[in-house]
Amino acid sequence: MRYFYPQSLSNLIQQLAKLPGVGPKTAQRLAFHILHVPVKEANALAEAIIEAREKIGYCEICGNFSDEKICELCQDNDRDRSTICVVEQARDVVSMERSRSFDGCYHVLHGAISPMEGIGPDKLNIASLLLRLRKGSVKEVVMATNPNVEGEATALYLAKQIKPLGIKVSRIAHGLPVGGDLEYADEATLSMALFGRKEI
Repeated sequence: MRYFYPQSLSNLIQQLAKLPGVGPKTAQRLAFHILHVPVKEANALAEAIIEAREKIGYCEICGNFSDEKICELCQDNDRDRSTICVVEQARDVVSMERSRSFDGCYHVLHGAISPMEGIGPDKLNIASLLLRLRKGSVKEVVMATNPNVEGEATALYLAKQIKPLGIKVSRIAHGLPVGGDLEYADEATLSMALFGRKEI
């Protein structure tokens, strides 16, 4: 006789399996873990999910995650407002901030141009970026879209829209990771590393 999980457990596994990077086996392990933690911990997890889903939205200025109308970064008067770094997703802002190498402002596109997936410029957060730039205080826009076909296409499209405004447009350099070996680098990575070389 085949054994099936109780309906509530089966439902939990199914919901967990919908998370990115979580397959059926991992979903089962997570579900069993949740069943074994104290009820207080399970409730805290459920409440955190509900609270985040209800309270987190997008900043009205840059499109970053925020639980207020304007995010903390846009409210920070110590940021360099003459430079805007354009990223594809809100999670990319965290990656840039971890580097501690950029003190300007951000703009989140919420995706990249991808004709194959039916994503054109009109489906991205571009109109509000151009509106910000037309105010005249921005001197440079740094394109930090991903180094793939979609990211490059998005960066080129935006550069064509921005340059007529008299604003400098730059692209983050791509190349070898720190600690990487040349023998393991692919041709495209080496090509980008050479193209983005700097004088020392």
